[in-house]
Amino acid sequence: METSKSKLLTPLLAWFLLAMILANIAGQMLYTLLAVYLSELGASVTQVGLVFTLASIVPMALQIFGGWLSDSIGRLKTIAIGATIASFSYIIFPLAPTWHWVLAALCLEYVSHSLGGPSFGAFIADQSSEENRGKVFGISQGIFMVVGIIGPVLGGLLAERYGFRIMLAVAGSIYVLASVLRVAMALRVKEMAALGGDPPSLSSLRSNLGAMLVLLFSGGVLSWIFITDGVRDIAFNLSTNLEPLYISQVGGLSVAQIGVLHSIFSFAMMLIMLPAGWLSDRLGERTPIVAGFALQVGAMGIFLAARQFWAFATYSFLFGIGVGIMAPAYNALMSKVVPEKNRGVAFGLFYTSLGFISLPAPWIGARLWEMFGPRIPFLLTAAAMLVSIFPAWFKFRLPAKTEAKVAGCQGGT
Repeated sequence: METSKSKLLTPLLAWFLLAMILANIAGQMLYTLLAVYLSELGASVTQVGLVFTLASIVPMALQIFGGWLSDSIGRLKTIAIGATIASFSYIIFPLAPTWHWVLAALCLEYVSHSLGGPSFGAFIADQSSEENRGKVFGISQGIFMVVGIIGPVLGGLLAERYGFRIMLAVAGSIYVLASVLRVAMALRVKEMAALGGDPPSLSSLRSNLGAMLVLLFSGGVLSWIFITDGVRDIAFNLSTNLEPLYISQVGGLSVAQIGVLHSIFSFAMMLIMLPAGWLSDRLGERTPIVAGFALQVGAMGIFLAARQFWAFATYSFLFGIGVGIMAPAYNALMSKVVPEKNRGVAFGLFYTSLGFISLPAPWIGARLWEMFGPRIPFLLTAAAMLVSIFPAWFKFRLPAKTEAKVAGCQGGT
């Protein structure tokens, strides 16, 4: 097990990433232009925000269950179950007669996020040692970002040339292929011996959840990760889902150009991920996290002043560098402060809590757009990134040696 963990990219992790890449190419084709598709189906800006707000209830309700299931039956089996359910949503998307049907399909698609989301980071952590965890997260997430290069461009070109329904049908075919691969992996790979997880039971769920709640509210590093990530999650949800509408309506860019911008963002993330993981292991997690926040603030300033494609492209590249440089550090830091056998529940509880806090944010952002103008949600996002720099620098510090991850969590000051 330790020999396997010492490798940066194991064969199992490579197959895992291939399946994730295929599934998320389809997801990027969908999500990059979903707000525009909803608008074409007759949804107002407020209704677009409402769709994302209501759909967010699904991961909020299921992610803790998904994390617990991941710890109990294995990461790959949990991901396969979610992918099988979500495959049906990709049948509904291209056939939806109104935006209400898109809402229903989106809720079904979010089941995959709910079950697979907690397993993604936990599986990568399981496949690495603590000493090289930042590099493993960096290379894994860097490879994974190819989805953001291919998906948006492919989706934008297909939507512009053949229409949204053809584009969504192609996305659905890719997603189903990924689901078949995930199911095959889950059937062939035996995980329980490696994970050391307990059989599924309500008592194990209560026990794991109770342990994670103690860590989450102990005032240590995990508590401050939760606070800063909560602020960031609220801020992003105010504006992220409205970004394609802003670029289209205010910037005047085409659907294909919006897809290219998303690809530029993902390309920048892919470039920085591996050096970011090395930087996290070398200097500690808080340095790249603070640098990421600062770069995102600068990028948002460019976005708000942009009116031409090159300016939006500059924003996309700089914002991608900002998000990419902090992502491996965030995941590595969190995986170090929770026990290995509880990582699935920890990620599930963490994301559920964040989802609950940020639940109304898409609708609020849409209302702010309509009441005060399209720039306001993005200004608030930039302000939240700026504020987050200070707790990240002063509170994201582990003890000199994290011999016990629980001790590491409680030792942050």
